[in-house]
Amino acid sequence: MALAFYYGSGSPYSWRVWLALEHKHIAYELRTLSFSAGDLRKPEYLAINPRHKVPAVVDQGFALYESAAIVEYLDESYGGPKLFPGDVRQRALVRRMVQEADQYYAVAMEKLVDQVLFTAQDKWDPDKISEGRQGATRELALWEGLIRGDYLAGELSAADFTLYPLIALSLRMEKKKPDLALRGAIGPKISAWMKRIEALAYFRKTWPPHWK
Repeated sequence: MALAFYYGSGSPYSWRVWLALEHKHIAYELRTLSFSAGDLRKPEYLAINPRHKVPAVVDQGFALYESAAIVEYLDESYGGPKLFPGDVRQRALVRRMVQEADQYYAVAMEKLVDQVLFTAQDKWDPDKISEGRQGATRELALWEGLIRGDYLAGELSAADFTLYPLIALSLRMEKKKPDLALRGAIGPKISAWMKRIEALAYFRKTWPPHWK
């Protein structure tokens, strides 16, 4: 039985898992959940993830949620190209970058998501939006100096699949609030890196369906 992948369109955390599944050529059944329909709070899904968030996977009866844990599980359980490649120090570098993306860039981005995507425009808080934008631009500047080659840690890895969806969602918010101007804060190295991710053979398959 193929692994069941519970996904929400536009979720950067779901997106990283989808990229990992494709990168490793793992057979899976995509089960798209609707945020607006309340699918994440239905009893059958809460039995898989009581925190009612995406993503989650069920692999031969083993249910797992939290995207970073899922990506490590996939890498350790299946063959195919490694998401944590290299020697112990190289893998530690990848894990550090995953943590940095989740604990720093994602925190700033979530402040913007809360305001721009989940708050009515007439109730936007300019100070909170400014704080989120400043945090995101600081992170983009830092990542410009952290990248170590064609990909974040040198080789294509879990770090790339963690950061790219976070930045992509940030840029997506400019459709609703153009003066966020985050695209202009992306330096040449990160811009070139994003193009390399977008050139991966399986990338377009994972693009959030409602963004097309």
